[in-house]
Amino acid sequence: MSLGDEPGYPESGHTRTRLPEGDPYGGAARRAGRSSSRSLVTVVGVVVLLIAAIAFANRGDGDKSSSTAAGTGGGNSGNQPASSSTAASGTKPVETKSGGIPSGFADSEQGAQSAAANYAVTLGSAGMYNKGDRHRIVSSLYTSTAAGRLQGAMDAAYSTSFLSKLGLDANGNPPQGTTFVSRTVPVGTKVTSYGDSAAVLAVWCNSLSGIAGTSSTTPVTSNWFTITMTLNWADGDWKILESSQTSGPTPVTGDDTVSGSDEIGKAVQEFGGFTYAR
Repeated sequence: MSLGDEPGYPESGHTRTRLPEGDPYGGAARRAGRSSSRSLVTVVGVVVLLIAAIAFANRGDGDKSSSTAAGTGGGNSGNQPASSSTAASGTKPVETKSGGIPSGFADSEQGAQSAAANYAVTLGSAGMYNKGDRHRIVSSLYTSTAAGRLQGAMDAAYSTSFLSKLGLDANGNPPQGTTFVSRTVPVGTKVTSYGDSAAVLAVWCNSLSGIAGTSSTTPVTSNWFTITMTLNWADGDWKILESSQTSGPTPVTGDDTVSGSDEIGKAVQEFGGFTYAR
């Protein structure tokens, strides 16, 4: 759910853009689509602000998490992280899912990182734009106290007006013949603090959001953000106590040719997601 203009080269101050061979979103509307894409990024930023507001609203439950121990640095005094902090652990994240959402993470630092990565994926999914699915997701991922406070705020944020600006109807569905895309892909996790029953973690993510279709004025764009979560161990699993989101870190855009709307829509339907492990 995030944010930002196209990056330029680090020292030149210029932005380089590679236009597609063909118009991916409707012929002469290419430039209009680009403007609408910027508008979509701005609108989606509202959700980012919501998440920050949610974190603020949840501070009443945050006393326990504030006393967590300092994160482990792996003993590396240089600028490079310890190999153990970036290497895949090889540990299977979970054995079960609840309503399609991974659950039953280990009561360990690795388990907390796996939970945070998978929760970031779920919070960035298309299900968040449907009221019934959103209530189920929030109830599953957050502590019971936090979920009780968040449902109303979430409903207000994902209002009919907000959904309309994204090109969706009141139930979060795109126009007939188009495909709504909302996917989050974790790039890595970082532990800020970890204790026996609480952890604070950051998840660096790339996301895809927009509507794929020849009539779409909000084409699918890619964005980068970092979501920070405070997790508590409750009812045999990690639950989110509070969360917030910031833009970036964002790499320089490559020279890949932009794909057409049909190709994007087909890819979303054919390529499934993953369960992420630390």
